[in-house]
Amino acid sequence: MTPIVRTSADRKDVMTRSPASGKAWRAAVGLALAAALALTGCSTTSGGGGGSGKSEITVAGTYPIQNLDPASPSGGSNTGTQLVAQELFSRLVRVRPDGTVEGDLATEWKANATASEYTFTLRKDVKFSDGSPLTADDVVASFKRLLDLKSTNAANFTDYTMTAPSPDQVVLKATKPDAAILRKLSIFYVIPAKVTGEDPDFFKSPVGSGPFKLEKFDPSGSVALVPNANYYAGVPKLDRVTFRTMPELAARMTALRTGEADLIWGIPDDQLSQVKSDSNLTVETVQSTAVFTMWFNSSEPALRDAKVRRALWQAVDFPTIIKQLYPETGSLADSPVSPVTLGYVKQQPVSYDPTAAKAALTAAGFDFGKKLRLQFANAEFRPFNQAIVSDLQKIGVQVDLLEKEQAVFTKDLLALNWDVNFQQLSNPTYDAANTLGRLYTCKAKRNGYCNPELDKLLAAAAASPDEKERTRLYGEASKIIWSDAVGMFPMAVKYAYAWNKRLTGFTPDPAGLPDLAKVQVSSS
Repeated sequence: MTPIVRTSADRKDVMTRSPASGKAWRAAVGLALAAALALTGCSTTSGGGGGSGKSEITVAGTYPIQNLDPASPSGGSNTGTQLVAQELFSRLVRVRPDGTVEGDLATEWKANATASEYTFTLRKDVKFSDGSPLTADDVVASFKRLLDLKSTNAANFTDYTMTAPSPDQVVLKATKPDAAILRKLSIFYVIPAKVTGEDPDFFKSPVGSGPFKLEKFDPSGSVALVPNANYYAGVPKLDRVTFRTMPELAARMTALRTGEADLIWGIPDDQLSQVKSDSNLTVETVQSTAVFTMWFNSSEPALRDAKVRRALWQAVDFPTIIKQLYPETGSLADSPVSPVTLGYVKQQPVSYDPTAAKAALTAAGFDFGKKLRLQFANAEFRPFNQAIVSDLQKIGVQVDLLEKEQAVFTKDLLALNWDVNFQQLSNPTYDAANTLGRLYTCKAKRNGYCNPELDKLLAAAAASPDEKERTRLYGEASKIIWSDAVGMFPMAVKYAYAWNKRLTGFTPDPAGLPDLAKVQVSSS
């Protein structure tokens, strides 16, 4: 994808307080948790079902689920949409939590010698949730719809074509060698061929071939799913899965402790010890595919000089900021991509040196009288960005910190209406082609940066069928991105998951998109 932009990506539910109010904030949450324990003593055994005894679970998260169409150009790549889409719809292939690829609708696939054409053999007798058969025509039509809608993910398949030579086979042809096609397809979902355009009416009650089907959708707060009796891999053991939007951290934490919610993730560092102390919960932290990414708009006159961009990076004490805000779930990044991503190669960390930074800015003729516009979305990232602004101000760099609504943020992001852009950039494909190869080319026009040498490296990396060679080439590309300071890459993110111990078969997902198809609720 399109990285999922957790503006997906995309560390969910991080911190919502400012550095100055940290003690008061922790105290308030602590009181809420204490009250929850006093009232209940332990989690309930109904998994948010209010004592119903059914195998029902509730997942609580920050981000609203306002759209169920994963191919929509307006929000299809958002975390909430992708989280539900993988339960409702099937894909040709999907990526396991360990980063390897497995078949979903496809039972096998074969690439030609140049990795420019892939042939997929489809599972036989797959049905949609309404009982109608899923054929190659549905796969082809869904792919065409993805491209026609020009969704974010469509950029992974520019000018690609898909055909169906037989009812159980599809062929995907690229305009050039593309060894990353399989992982790119992990966020391409299949729907009935009759659906064209955005079709909001269809997605009010969508028909899919995933493990669950829609029971209820309330864009303001919740989505309820029930098992798809026609699911090819067997009917899920859960009777119902409810995704609830809970923007307030204290509410999510209390819901987890009382049993109102069975699963949350993105737990703030200063709450992890309390969660770990609860014997009714399982807590696990995993290295994610996400990296805090802060692009500079290189098309702006003030930021065209790489020396200026590097100096601004050097002026921020990221090690201290991370240690204070994310001691358990953050680490100083040493690459533009996560360590769990294919193409990760370690770079030399940028040392904090405000004196050298100011001297470099002065020598480059930087205008200290002009304010830089730093944009971000979601209050959870406010403390981190406030700390950055504070460090820059110490050397005389003035910054307007602009916290924007998601829709405005996305619009301004694409229009380059910013000087510095903060995102938690997640990568559900686990492949650098989805981030480096898609976002840093001259053609992408995503950050005002253009380097023909970088374009050549990225093209060569995408074309090579040898994963070791691809990694080497992406490493060379990362070195250019890093040394030219196309952005600041301050932090590699870990996701802290916590779930009720009654849940079995659950596996934390590095992309923040856990699959619930195999989850069960124990009787005890």
